[in-house]
Amino acid sequence: METIELLLLVAAIVAMLARRVRVPYSIGLVAAGIALAFLPFAPSIELTKQVVFTALLPPLIFEAAFQLRWRELKKDLPVILTLATVGVLLSGAVIAAGMHYLARWPWISASMFGVLISATDPVAVIAMIKDAKAHGRIRLLVEAESLFNDATAAVGFMIALVWMSGQTITVGSTARTLLLVIVGSIICGGVVAVVVLLLAGATDDHLIEITFTTVAAFGSFLLAEHFHLSGVLATLTSGLVIGNVGHMSLSASSRQAVEDFWEYAAFVANSLIFLLIGIQLERPAYHFFWLSVLIAIGVVLIGRALAIYPLSLVFLRSSLRLKSRHQHILFWGGLRGALALALGLPSDTPAREEIITVAFAVVAFSLFVQGLTIAPLMRRLGELSPHAEAEMGRD
Repeated sequence: METIELLLLVAAIVAMLARRVRVPYSIGLVAAGIALAFLPFAPSIELTKQVVFTALLPPLIFEAAFQLRWRELKKDLPVILTLATVGVLLSGAVIAAGMHYLARWPWISASMFGVLISATDPVAVIAMIKDAKAHGRIRLLVEAESLFNDATAAVGFMIALVWMSGQTITVGSTARTLLLVIVGSIICGGVVAVVVLLLAGATDDHLIEITFTTVAAFGSFLLAEHFHLSGVLATLTSGLVIGNVGHMSLSASSRQAVEDFWEYAAFVANSLIFLLIGIQLERPAYHFFWLSVLIAIGVVLIGRALAIYPLSLVFLRSSLRLKSRHQHILFWGGLRGALALALGLPSDTPAREEIITVAFAVVAFSLFVQGLTIAPLMRRLGELSPHAEAEMGRD
């Protein structure tokens, strides 16, 4: 508890300072985490897969999904699903090939790295979008893609683990696994959401309703993970259902209380994640693998570009056409944050230490270079609302 209290105090101070100096809050937190790592009383919490996935990720996913409006989401769903499936697979393949042929990694190591780094990270992306005060269609596209692509990455990670164990992989088995994960995760999230809404409809006490939504956020995630499905997709489904159908069960005053609660919960989870990322980023010895780091940053950017620009041509002659400026923002705003997945690699993974170090470096580049420049890019492309511009001017 003392450690959590210290981290929350640091997060609050960093939030105030970041607003004054006009630095993205998430970047300020990472920098503060790096500084904390050098202090003698540095927090001892490790950024493990279990800490992130079980404790910190569900609130962020649920809060973002709760705010999404289905009538807007369904218009761009074909684009989002294309980027979140074909885009992730294409990006992962390009990254794996690049690391194999350029960095001379074994295929299994390159594939593991490609899988864990190919999907954009919902935590980093959502924080970036909020910092940049994005609005309209581009905010929906960037947020929704980062939320949906986890299912594809989860399947890819499972397939890579199966391959590493020496089992045979076929196109049919891969397609079945992907379908099972997607459908199963949606069912888990939907069932939990319906049960929660039925219970919430029997009370008008906002504290009880907040408790029910908390059960929905964590319950859907844990239920899906229990069946080796996608917890992110399950919580996304749960948040979408409650956010869009909840008006039939939640009163207007209760809904406002629920929104306020989840805004704060997301703030706390976001703060802890980025502080812990900063603490972890101080530790790897990047100089041992500097060539692999440079190659990885390059192939990750190339993979992202090939996942955005060619796939955007599919919708060129339809009402779903992506404007060129939206494509540029989707490309540069594809932030990475897969440290928990990297740390969760099996101990017998070939070149495990190098994979983790290189993943840390890619995340650092993503946060500090892309994260610091995305708002100026969006401003230059005219994707900040007048209200956002005025607010940033006051800051």
